[in-house]
Amino acid sequence: MLDETALNAFIRSALAEDIGNGDHSTLACIPPTAKGKALLKIKENGILAGMEVAEAIFKWLDMYAVFKPLKKDGDAMVAGEAAFEIEAAVHTLLMGERLVLNCMQRMSGIATLTRQYVDRLQGYHTRILDTRKTTPNFRMLEKEAVRIGGGVNHRMGLYDMVMLKDNHIDFVGGITAAVNKTVDYLAEKKLPLKIEVETRNLDDVKEALAVGHVDRIMLDNFTPEQITAAMAIINGKVETEASGGITIDTLQDYAKTGVDFISVGAIIHHAVSLDLSLKAIIP
Repeated sequence: MLDETALNAFIRSALAEDIGNGDHSTLACIPPTAKGKALLKIKENGILAGMEVAEAIFKWLDMYAVFKPLKKDGDAMVAGEAAFEIEAAVHTLLMGERLVLNCMQRMSGIATLTRQYVDRLQGYHTRILDTRKTTPNFRMLEKEAVRIGGGVNHRMGLYDMVMLKDNHIDFVGGITAAVNKTVDYLAEKKLPLKIEVETRNLDDVKEALAVGHVDRIMLDNFTPEQITAAMAIINGKVETEASGGITIDTLQDYAKTGVDFISVGAIIHHAVSLDLSLKAIIP
């Protein structure tokens, strides 16, 4: 479930970008009192995502719009099926059409690719994480699509979890210094945030464990063999995450190590939008 306030802010901004000072194509030829119906048609196979967003967009434009879902988020969809029927003022249908399609096509593409990764992990302990490699101002919906596809959301931004990456560690002078300073900062600010530390080799792993206060260790650009060695050192003391250059073809090799999470930016930035269309229903 998306945050209603954040979703409404997104819709307001996105419609303002598209409509500007008016949808003159519609204003020029459609009476403002005209009512109509339209059907969301599915043109490619995949996983459906964005139904909640579509309904919110139409109802933002017309509180009396009647949204009739024919499928739900996360459902498998097949070309030729319909996802929903919408009845509203024709102005509402035409002004909301492109934003609805842009969101649902993008989200469905992400959900579909995520599901492919998730399916590869059936039977393994490991789960798929997304990343912050997202489209500016569209992250909320991209991460929602990952969740719909069966993946797990990592932190939403820089504010809801501490991740001490290589640059933080190098700038401050090492893992121990970075963690200790972070612990002091979080105590001073009274922030109950988890701490994740990126490691680049087994010595880094040992140092992250020794300093304490770490909730998750990221094993960055480790081979499956190196992760197996790291997992033996960590021995369940903290959560573990593998990251860096992992593809759908190598996914199971990493999952066999028993690592808790695999983070894959590609489930968002390599996803291809699926083809959907909104068509008027003419009596």
